[in-house]
Amino acid sequence: MSNEALLSAPDVHRTTANGHEIILIGTAHISQESVDTVIRSIELERPDTVCIELDAQRYAHLMERNRWEKLNIIQVVKQGQVPFLMANLALASFQKRMGLHTGVKPGEELASAAHKAHELGLGVELVDRDIRTTLLRAWRKTGFWKKMNLVATLFAGLFETTELDEKQLSELRQSDSLSAMLKEMGELLPAAKTILVDERDRWMAHYIAKAPGEKIIAVVGAAHVPGILHHLQHPETEAVIAPLGQIPPKPRYSKWLPWLIPAFVACLFVFGFFFADRSRLYDAATAWILANGSLSALGALLAGAHPLTTLSAFIAAPLTSLNPTIGAGFVTGLVQAYVSPPTVKDMERVADDVVEWRGWWKNRLTRVLLVFFLSSLGSSIGTFVAFGWLKELL
Repeated sequence: MSNEALLSAPDVHRTTANGHEIILIGTAHISQESVDTVIRSIELERPDTVCIELDAQRYAHLMERNRWEKLNIIQVVKQGQVPFLMANLALASFQKRMGLHTGVKPGEELASAAHKAHELGLGVELVDRDIRTTLLRAWRKTGFWKKMNLVATLFAGLFETTELDEKQLSELRQSDSLSAMLKEMGELLPAAKTILVDERDRWMAHYIAKAPGEKIIAVVGAAHVPGILHHLQHPETEAVIAPLGQIPPKPRYSKWLPWLIPAFVACLFVFGFFFADRSRLYDAATAWILANGSLSALGALLAGAHPLTTLSAFIAAPLTSLNPTIGAGFVTGLVQAYVSPPTVKDMERVADDVVEWRGWWKNRLTRVLLVFFLSSLGSSIGTFVAFGWLKELL
């Protein structure tokens, strides 16, 4: 791309804010054209600072290609981070599958921006909000059914076979093409769209404007360009931006809602003991154990669990269903991690294995995650099946 073409490229937007000259580059995260545009822009413009659409955690993961080798899956399970890790892997696998058709690793333009800035001795600023804060804000501000929609959409991405070439990516980088997508997302998941896109636009615009130097290049996903340009021209104070970095507290009902199931089961057994045929209490207890244990064990089997893990699912599920502080997946995930620990090869290949759905079962690391998820799902279904049996028996 010539210097003249670069200066007039539709992906490159120029504005001023807070006394800075700001060059905003909208990218597609799997586009070679985006990589080339970013590198040439930095070389040509020689800004004082390069701002990148990353937070510290994602930056470290992107720059450290061997990061999976350092992952301790047992600690991930113990700290309750399995859903977060699965969501990250699902998103990464979707992006990487599309990237296979363009030959570009997801986020390569962001890594290239950082490398080029360091090579030229320029400042680098990470201007995106912490990814965990973003995901937790989206989760806690979304209603139950919308959450289920969000989860279903996310994991449907595991089986998507979308192929995009550079021409289609170029079209997606144009704001007109993106506006319809964002509008549809806003209609389906308004709270999630507000947090995943709109809030981050405000956050990044604020910190781009605060970056040191007279000339700034900011490399962001094309979906964020219109919002960031707007907020650069209509800046907000620190007092307004700061709350966007806070994780909302869990709703009050989340503290007592998990105890409803064990309380309801206990009431059924108490009722059966005093007012029904006591001889049927044994049958009721057996029904509870079989429903929870069998379906949780089935979930573990579907995940390709070790026989000892499957046995632990059958034993643990009837008990963990009565204790909301610990789930069946917590037990089965730990057992699977101990009896079939991921190898160094599994750690090295996880980013490639998750590209295909079969790889989730082949890789020992992701199999632990599947065991956690499917055994928990089986236990949850078993609980509702058991309710039907208990009402008949007591």
